[in-house]
Amino acid sequence: MSSHEKYKIRLSGSGGQGVIKAAVMLAEAALVDGRNATQSQVYGPESRGGATRAEVNISDGPILFPKVENPGILLCMSPESFEKFGADIAPGGTLILDGDVGEGTKGVKNYRIPITDTCRDLDPKGSDLSANVVALGVLNGLFDFVSRDAIVESLYRNFKKKVAELNWKFYDAGYEMGKNAKPFEL
Repeated sequence: MSSHEKYKIRLSGSGGQGVIKAAVMLAEAALVDGRNATQSQVYGPESRGGATRAEVNISDGPILFPKVENPGILLCMSPESFEKFGADIAPGGTLILDGDVGEGTKGVKNYRIPITDTCRDLDPKGSDLSANVVALGVLNGLFDFVSRDAIVESLYRNFKKKVAELNWKFYDAGYEMGKNAKPFEL
């Protein structure tokens, strides 16, 4: 990343999907790597099942405004989040849709990646509780925002040791999907 490049990232989904936790882990990992980072989120009625969002700025230079108004990177994990935030993405940006969420946006790179389904397939109980960790892996696989060492530290800061160790398979699966993802055309 050049010293003038700044990533403006919005993670969105339904309340309870863990997008805020994923944003916190990404921002922390960027700080561990010596970059500047800010993280903000929306609390309130959105956090109880409606569309919610969390935002991260990552830069090697100064970050003068902590909020993300027109993200260059937008992750949508629910239909409601695509409906509410899909039009906010900056022209030429990157849109990542979880599975069949949304139809995509013209003028941006569109990716359709089965984040929640992958989590359910990997979890012995078929749970989607670690979909946010899969999403974090997808984001880092697509953009290499942070080093693996920084992600390790962030996972262990945010989860108990046993849970952090279990989350590695979810992160790695997401990372591989992100590395191998191809955009789709509208």
